[in-house]
Amino acid sequence: MDNDYFKQIRKSLIVPARIYFWTATIHEWQQLLKEEDYKKVILESLKYLVEKGKIEIFAFVIMPNHVHFIWRINEQNGKETTVGSFLKYTAHEFKKLLSVEGKRRLEEYAVEATNKSFEFWRRDSLAIELISSEVAYQKLEYIHNNPCTKHWQLVVQPFDYKYATARFYEEGVGEFDFVKDLRDEFD
Repeated sequence: MDNDYFKQIRKSLIVPARIYFWTATIHEWQQLLKEEDYKKVILESLKYLVEKGKIEIFAFVIMPNHVHFIWRINEQNGKETTVGSFLKYTAHEFKKLLSVEGKRRLEEYAVEATNKSFEFWRRDSLAIELISSEVAYQKLEYIHNNPCTKHWQLVVQPFDYKYATARFYEEGVGEFDFVKDLRDEFD
């Protein structure tokens, strides 16, 4: 069997108005999102895109080196895709923050490419359409349990993790005012 088959680059094709589980990973799995300032960039971008009506966000988790969202893309952001806008904006903000920290830290994200000098996101984000409540709730549980996994052990209970929507779903606590309830879409 050809092992390269399992190493294919993932494509993140998203059809507007449908709900997707979406994952993006920091370049070379570096733990850029471990620090709070970088997590705040993600939250600011999501909130902005929701306020502009470009997306609806149903769930998320911001892990040290990747993000998982359940979201709906409503429309493009001008001439670029909304996903592209999210990735581009966050990359610019990451670069600003890293520039303040020092050249050595920024150089960890340097690439030799004709169209850019730095790369913060891997190019193989993943989008899975949530075609049923069963799939949607499985992904919702996966997102919320991510900080508790043996690999991460960031918290003991999902609702204890600050940078996720688990508390919203477990306890009804709405600290992220831009989040919509996924249960309203499938029940």
